[in-house]
Amino acid sequence: MTRAMQWGTTTMGAVLVAGMATLSAQAPVKVEMKDGQGQSIGTATLSSSMGAVHIQLDLKGLKPGEHGLHVHAVGKCEGPGFTTAGGHLNPAGKKHGLQSADGPHAGDMENFTVAADGTAKGMVMAKGVSFGTDANSVFANGATALVVHAGPDDGKTDPSGGSGDRIACGVITK
Repeated sequence: MTRAMQWGTTTMGAVLVAGMATLSAQAPVKVEMKDGQGQSIGTATLSSSMGAVHIQLDLKGLKPGEHGLHVHAVGKCEGPGFTTAGGHLNPAGKKHGLQSADGPHAGDMENFTVAADGTAKGMVMAKGVSFGTDANSVFANGATALVVHAGPDDGKTDPSGGSGDRIACGVITK
């Protein structure tokens, strides 16, 4: 291989890698989560990778056990009930639940577990949403909301998975 060919191949590889980094590089988004009284209970840090949004939870002051977590369609978190966040992000009009034959909503995801001390530190993947500009984006309509529910999502009951009251909320925006 000639020196010119080596340089060309190396340069092309660098351009290709740089282009790939540009396409996938979206800075993580930190969301402050608040309870119904407006007190901070921690953060959720969203990042995009491998076709899903990864949500790193660092929460405190929650009841131990399983809780539902959803991306809701409206970027408003007015307590105490957070009804201003609207329903789950669902631009395709599907039924609720990861176990539903007619679902899931874009904003549906697995439950997370709160430890005995009221903290939750872990990762949840939201496979139905993106960091893009499409209708399933967590930035759709300017903002969406991340909502923690009082109980676990059963994965099938429409429209909310039977997960109970909305107990914490944070606005997702760029």
